[in-house]
Amino acid sequence: MQSSAVFMKSKRSMDPPTAFKRVRPDITEPVCKKIKLDQSENQPQYLCPQFSHDPNINEVLNTFKSNLREKFKCLYPGTSKQRKPTLLNENYTELNITECKSVEIGNEHEVRQIETQSERTTTEETPIKCNDIFKPEQDKHIRSVLTKGVAGIGKTVSVQKFILDWAEEKENQDVHLIFPLPFREINLMKDKTLSLLDLLHLFFPETKKIEIFSDEYKVLFIFDGLDECRLSLDFHSSVRLCDVNESTSVAVMLTNLIKGNLFPSSRIWITSRPPAADLIPSECVDRVTEVRGFSDPQKEKYFRNRISDESLSDQIILHLKSSRSLYIMCHIPVFCWISGTVLERILREAKSQEIPMTLTQMYTHFLFIQTNIKHRDNFKKSMKDKDMIYKLCKLAYEQLVKGNVIFCNEDLRECGIYESEASVYSGLCTQIFREEFGLCQRKVYSFVHLSIQEHLAALHVHLRFINNNINVFDQIKLYQTAKLSTLHLYQRAIDEAVQSKNGHLDLFLRFLLGLSLKSNQHLIQILRIQTGKTSHISANIVRYIKQKTMNTQSPEKCISLFHCLNELGDRSLVEEIPQYLKSALSKATLSSSQWSALVLVMLTSEQELKKFNMNQFVEENKAKPLKVLQKLLPVICESRTVLLYSCNITDEGCVALTSALRSNPSHLTHLNLSDNNLGDSGVKLLSAVLENPDCKLEILRLSQCNITAEGCVALCSALNSNPSHLRDLNLIKNNLGDSGMEHLSAVLRNPQCKLEILGLCSCNITAEGCVPLTSAMRSNPSHLRDLNLTDNNLGDLGVKLISAVLEDLDCKLERLKLRSCNITDDGCDALSLALTSNPSHLRELNLSMNKLGDSGMVHLSDLLKHSLCKLEKLWLINCKITAEGSVALTSALRSNPSHLRELNLSNNKLGDLEMKLLSDVLKNPDCKLEILKLSDCNFTDEGCVALTSALRSNPSHLRELNFNGNNLGYLVVRMLSDLANDSNYKLKKLSFSDNRR
Repeated sequence: MQSSAVFMKSKRSMDPPTAFKRVRPDITEPVCKKIKLDQSENQPQYLCPQFSHDPNINEVLNTFKSNLREKFKCLYPGTSKQRKPTLLNENYTELNITECKSVEIGNEHEVRQIETQSERTTTEETPIKCNDIFKPEQDKHIRSVLTKGVAGIGKTVSVQKFILDWAEEKENQDVHLIFPLPFREINLMKDKTLSLLDLLHLFFPETKKIEIFSDEYKVLFIFDGLDECRLSLDFHSSVRLCDVNESTSVAVMLTNLIKGNLFPSSRIWITSRPPAADLIPSECVDRVTEVRGFSDPQKEKYFRNRISDESLSDQIILHLKSSRSLYIMCHIPVFCWISGTVLERILREAKSQEIPMTLTQMYTHFLFIQTNIKHRDNFKKSMKDKDMIYKLCKLAYEQLVKGNVIFCNEDLRECGIYESEASVYSGLCTQIFREEFGLCQRKVYSFVHLSIQEHLAALHVHLRFINNNINVFDQIKLYQTAKLSTLHLYQRAIDEAVQSKNGHLDLFLRFLLGLSLKSNQHLIQILRIQTGKTSHISANIVRYIKQKTMNTQSPEKCISLFHCLNELGDRSLVEEIPQYLKSALSKATLSSSQWSALVLVMLTSEQELKKFNMNQFVEENKAKPLKVLQKLLPVICESRTVLLYSCNITDEGCVALTSALRSNPSHLTHLNLSDNNLGDSGVKLLSAVLENPDCKLEILRLSQCNITAEGCVALCSALNSNPSHLRDLNLIKNNLGDSGMEHLSAVLRNPQCKLEILGLCSCNITAEGCVPLTSAMRSNPSHLRDLNLTDNNLGDLGVKLISAVLEDLDCKLERLKLRSCNITDDGCDALSLALTSNPSHLRELNLSMNKLGDSGMVHLSDLLKHSLCKLEKLWLINCKITAEGSVALTSALRSNPSHLRELNLSNNKLGDLEMKLLSDVLKNPDCKLEILKLSDCNFTDEGCVALTSALRSNPSHLRELNFNGNNLGYLVVRMLSDLANDSNYKLKKLSFSDNRR
């Protein structure tokens, strides 16, 4: 049996050990001699001599260390019946351990802790080596350390490695004695009355020959597994114990030892799962650390080391990566072992078999595989699998309700399990149920991992209902119809989990609901432990869960319910999480762990996160955009489209954003940061991402971001380094100026540049800036499709430069926006001539707010008459056009009516005569105009009557008509309204507000 964790060799610390003090008052202090081992080394090496003054003391200490070396040198995978020693030093990986500067210790469920490890930010955490946890920081004395971490993450192995390194005299040699006292061992003494000295002599009899509590000794107590403690640790008790020889209860002894009343010169190291960590008051802890488990590369390394078949290990890794939920769960070794066991068996034996994609599926497969070990190994045939599974499920459920993870013989007997059965079956289900011997060689029992206990507990509830029609929450038989009974069962389970104060039923509920799915029930039936009619989850339960999320005030509970919906494959989950989160933000501040869990739910939902819009989260909470951004960065990293416009993001937010984007640069294709105060510093940070060859960004929107030419330099430099992916760049309303255009033109000139859309509205560009722009466009004219230069002071000179590009047959520009660019009829003439030379590509032209006049309109009409002209949208708002220009326009439209789809002539002095000319165009059956905007054009009823007549003649195309601000009467308005309401006409959007009568 392979170990549930794979470890590599650790690196020995280079810091010299502190010199020993005298062990007893009558022993002189030894000297740690400096010996220079290598002339090239800067650091002197230290050798610590034996306590030669008293050979008896040295013999005791050597024996003590030898015993600890023997006890901790090996890892023991499997059960006590099947131990195959593996040397710890040969299989140890330096685990990821962090020192927590600001720690939230509460009742968060540990599986959510597992799942959120890789999503959590580390701004308040500092990496620390296990052997360094007692090294002082800034002259601060470290007496007590609390190390937290979920089950199976490596806390006990870290303790084991710490002790072994000390016993082998590699590390922490300033400590004279280490007393490892696991809580599961101390539990056996909970009814005893004894002194601290008696306790140590009982567990470590060889220490009877030395004065343990002499002030000359440095002693470390290691209390492993606080979550397994069955003692009543009361840190508010007024009972004060200071004498190591005074007998008392073990609980009082430990609380006084931890508080520092008893043996205050000693050091204390406590390990715990997160839910139990707050049992120790913060004032009793000098340092908090957390074991974080495997990184993503270590996960892959684990599977490649475990499975020699490279092709098979690749398949397993690929499958786990396809399910983010499962891959994150493999953050700890025990989940790697579970996943590897299941997937290796499935992929080896039946490739057509359904591969688990949810936690419930994975654990149910695991139970099936482990139970079949009995048949494979030919154990006692008299042992019935299903009977023992029933008993283990009952044990799991009853102890889960009590909050117990360690069981004694009396716990087993209450569920009908006797010692002989437990021993045999622990050999069958080698990674489900196990027995261990304590320091006093008394047996204790546990499930290998809390999640396995929770899965079996859920299976107990499921089987009692299916096979016996009993709801364990009510402890009565249900005689209603199966449908009502099923609904009642799941509702009661949901209620119990929501009401649980410490979240100990959260994962249990997730498993229970998952067991209702047919895919999991099929496996249960194969085990032959399900005999009754199967139940299935109904839409009513999904609705009930969603109702609970809306009515539950606790974010933790809502997150747990979201996980349940995810387990059930509810596809509306992604859409509803933003609504919940926005509601939660308006009511209360979420903790870091709650944010992390919400992020996980979003990431693991079946629906792919194609688009992430942060406005859904911050539009009602403008004061917290930076925090929201920082917490949701993992979601941003996995989204194809990220919309962060108008989110009050500054360069500080850009630091976090770009840091996240660098971790996964190839995923993002659309980023919108418009209307944020990024400034040049923010753009420079973003540019570092864009220049990465792995960056595949196609759309970048940075309008109104307070960027100047300085920021444009960095941006253009990055785009020049990686120019082939970007298709759409929006820099509207930034003060780039003509110098900015110089740098941007260098990008456009790059032969690899494929930019198709370029937005430069209101960028303070003049004709001078048009020189490098048009030069670049001439050298690489075939890609740009959309150019927006609105609200720049280009003048006729600038437009003439642009026109020289447009007449190039290689130019494929389709949309050109030159609104409010100080263009006159002279510039319009040059533009029209250029487009007449190359008329077949342009589809949209906006020349609004320029002084074209009637002469400009005459020039433009020459373009519209051209048989190859494909112009579909033409905006000429407020262009000083009168009757003369209108005549030329309508004449051109009559000769080539089939292409134009949208025409906007608002704010021009046209009058009724011009309206009649335009109406003649609309009567033409070849006219395909769909949108016509004529606001503030001096029309009266006379012109509108002609228009109405024309629409009746050709009713099939016009969809939108705008007559705002004209001198229309009631009857004409009524006529137009009747057209809009008539089903025979396509006109559905009609505007005629602000008319003069």
